[in-house]
Amino acid sequence: MQYTIRNVPDLLDAALRRSAREQGKSLNEVAIEALARGAGLGERRVSQRDLSDIAGTWRKDPAFESAIAAQDTIDAELWR
Repeated sequence: MQYTIRNVPDLLDAALRRSAREQGKSLNEVAIEALARGAGLGERRVSQRDLSDIAGTWRKDPAFESAIAAQDTIDAELWR
């Protein structure tokens, strides 16, 4: 379902945009969450469609990167 909301007060617009920026979310996501809270529906959790709950996620780890750096080199002797 799509809505068009007109005449959003400047103060509300600024607050929604600031909240979106701080949370790293889109303005649309923040506005929908605010509408849901205002309607008494509470915060709706967005369903994730990945395996991060069971498989974990990748994080940058300099110690790990240096430990596996040797795997990124090519042994010329193996390619003769």
